[in-house]
Amino acid sequence: MVSALERRITESLDSRISRSILRRVDRPSSAENGSPLVDFSSNDYLSLSTNPDLRKKFLEKLSNTQLILGSGGSRLLDGNTSAHFNLETRLKDFFNGPSALLFNSGFDANVALFSTLPQPGDIIIIDSLIHASVWDGCRSSRAREQISTFEHNHLESLEEKIQEAWSRHEGVRAGENTVFIGVETLYSMDGDFAPLRGVADLVEKTLPKGNGFLIVDEAHATGLYGPSGKGLVAALGLEDRIPVRLHTFGKALASNG
Repeated sequence: MVSALERRITESLDSRISRSILRRVDRPSSAENGSPLVDFSSNDYLSLSTNPDLRKKFLEKLSNTQLILGSGGSRLLDGNTSAHFNLETRLKDFFNGPSALLFNSGFDANVALFSTLPQPGDIIIIDSLIHASVWDGCRSSRAREQISTFEHNHLESLEEKIQEAWSRHEGVRAGENTVFIGVETLYSMDGDFAPLRGVADLVEKTLPKGNGFLIVDEAHATGLYGPSGKGLVAALGLEDRIPVRLHTFGKALASNG
C-alpha cells in the first residue's frame, strides 16, 4: 500500500520531470575519474584546488596541527579553539573590518545574517537576482512580512522601494527601524557588477538618520577583484560605508566556509 507521503512525493517529482526542473546528483564526469571533459562551470576561478604548491603546503600544515579531526561540539560549547580566533583575526585585518566571524559555508552565513539581524518593524529590500540563500534567511527573519525586491542593479527601482518604506513606516522616518539592503558585488549568472558606489550613496541620501544597513555578498568577487583579492568593496574603498560583507572560501579560494 502506497502511503500518502509517498504518493505526494511521487506526484511532486513527476511534476518537476514534466517541467524539466528535476535536479539530480549524478556520478561526476570530470578529470577526477579520468574523463577528458573540461569543466567550464566551476567556481574554482583561479584553479587553486589543483595547484600542487598549495596542496603541498596545506598537507604539511595539517600534518603539524594537533586538532584536525572533529570539533567535539559547537563553538558555544567546547568546540572553540585558538585556530578559530586566529583565523578570524587574520580575516579581520586582511579585509580591513572591525571584526570577522566564521561560518560553515556562504549559504549558512547568508541565512544567519538575514534571519537574525532584521528585527520586528524593520524593512528588507534585496536585489531581485540575489542568492537564494538570502531569500531563505529573509523568510526566517522577524521582518519576514516586510520583504521586497528591486529590479536587478536598478538604482531608480531601489530608490522607489526605499521611499515607499519611508512613506509607509513611521519607525523608518524616525530612524527607529532599520532598512536592510542586500546586494551582491558580482552576479555569477550574468557576470555583471552591482553599481555599488551608487547603492551606498543612495542609501545614505534617502535614509539620512543612518538607519540604512547595507549587506554585500562578495562570494563571486573574493580572490579576483580588489587589492590582494579583497573584493569589490575594497577595490572601491567602501569598507567604512558598508557594515557587513560576506566572503566565501568555497570559490576562488578553493576551500570551504
